[in-house]
Amino acid sequence: MALTTFAAFRSRNYRLYFAGQSVSLIGTWMQKTAVSWVIYAQTQSKFMLGLTLFASLFPSFVFSFLGGVMSDRYNRYRLLLGTQVASMVQAVLLVTVIWAFETNLGAGGAPRGGMTVVWWVIALSAVLGFINAFDVPARQSLVYELVDDKALLPNALALNSSMVNLSRLIGPALAGLALEGLGDVFCFALNAASFLAVIASLLAMRLPKQVVKEHSRKLGQELKDGLAYIRNTPAISYILVMLALVSLLVLPYSTLIPVYARDIFKGSASTFGVIDSVIGLGAFSGALFLASLKPGRDLRKILAANTLVFGAGLVLFSHTELYWLALVFAVITGFGMMSQITISNTLIQTTASPEMRGRVISFYAMAFFGMQPLGGLLIGSVSQVIGVPNTVMAQGIAALLIGGLHFRFLKKERVKKLEELRRARGMRVLTDDAPVVVN
Repeated sequence: MALTTFAAFRSRNYRLYFAGQSVSLIGTWMQKTAVSWVIYAQTQSKFMLGLTLFASLFPSFVFSFLGGVMSDRYNRYRLLLGTQVASMVQAVLLVTVIWAFETNLGAGGAPRGGMTVVWWVIALSAVLGFINAFDVPARQSLVYELVDDKALLPNALALNSSMVNLSRLIGPALAGLALEGLGDVFCFALNAASFLAVIASLLAMRLPKQVVKEHSRKLGQELKDGLAYIRNTPAISYILVMLALVSLLVLPYSTLIPVYARDIFKGSASTFGVIDSVIGLGAFSGALFLASLKPGRDLRKILAANTLVFGAGLVLFSHTELYWLALVFAVITGFGMMSQITISNTLIQTTASPEMRGRVISFYAMAFFGMQPLGGLLIGSVSQVIGVPNTVMAQGIAALLIGGLHFRFLKKERVKKLEELRRARGMRVLTDDAPVVVN
């Protein structure tokens, strides 16, 4: 099992990528946790939490098409290196902004600079969202080039997910401790320093020299080609639609976790970090489960089942007032949530043709990053009216319905294939039994 689980590590470039990203992502989750806590501690507004999510993800939605085309047209490695350097600069600017207000720290480590610091944090979150519009297509499509044996691509993508979710397990917990013990400046500074690891790992890679291709078609036309390719490939377009629904209606539940930590469980920043970490624990467990699957398993059926698990976890978590029991349900939620991103990404990457991979992944980024900010605003507004627990329960019910749609689609496909098989057999019977006419 261990050999199957970590098979992609046979590739040196992938090992370097995994190591560098692991360090960087821990810092990223520390920053995400700290941003949510600072915004809510400063404003006590659920809507502002949704607005922060909107600012951090919506630019990715707007510019991901351009990022996908650039990933297909130009050197993905250099593009990724550039986006990582830009992300480090953004992190340093965020540290500078928070440090400028540290002389007026309030309770819980929240800067007491009026709304000024809040708007600065939101603006810099938008900058990071813009950078991610180019980073995600380049980073995701580059994984294909880092794995020597292309049959191990699903394993590499599952290991990527385990990396993301292990960092989600560690990062928020470290952020909670850092926020309470050392202050938010230190927490944000650790994220800025973590980019050194991923930049160093990229510089240490040995990749074959890329041949520069002539691009006779205009950028806009290449974008249209990508859209037409997706429209004519139902296996990809269906996955993108389902991911968009989940991202709009279900995944923004994470914006409400600070409310559970502070108001429902009467906790502190470390409480928020623990809840986020146990969600990461569930997601990490799910990612290892995926990495351990043998080639040939029906990933679409697993995606449908785990969407139901995701919904059930949210419904159970929503109205639970016992902290320890809520943590159990958070693990279940994380396990189901992980499949939405990982399996969708795997199905898309293994289906898309190499020359279209960057553009297809940009649509994946649009479905994932684009719908979440809209959902964040929607969920933040709805929670003001019906309350946070009822909102999270409604999100869980939405996930259950989407899981049902997955199974309905699979059943239709199965029936369609059976009909095609019967027709093919009927044609063979007619051909075999046809009389021979001799002139």
